[in-house]
Amino acid sequence: MLARGNRITRGAEYRAVVRGGSRCAGPHTVTYVVTASESVHEPSTSGRAARFGFIVSKQVGSAVTRNTVRRRLKAVCAEALPSVAPGTDVVIRALPSAAVADFAALRAEVVRCLNRRAAA
Repeated sequence: MLARGNRITRGAEYRAVVRGGSRCAGPHTVTYVVTASESVHEPSTSGRAARFGFIVSKQVGSAVTRNTVRRRLKAVCAEALPSVAPGTDVVIRALPSAAVADFAALRAEVVRCLNRRAAA
């Protein structure tokens, strides 16, 4: 479980990361990353912890399926949190294929993207 300080909660923050962040796509997810040095809205982001947000639309499946995918992504991000640079904002958008992907596939994909874009 991600602590409250490690979650993106406001719509404006989601928009800022998705529109202004670097993108890493895979077969099951699209990961958007804004590092502390790239952040234009909040100049004092380097002192705070990394934050994660998740977008799982109705295209992924029923409510049960969407929540399963979201829980898996949260678990992957909780594992990867120590390797993400402080002040980094990450938004992960689940694609419809994430509904049938197993945990190992989601983990490998998200970790690959985080290592490319948000490594500490």
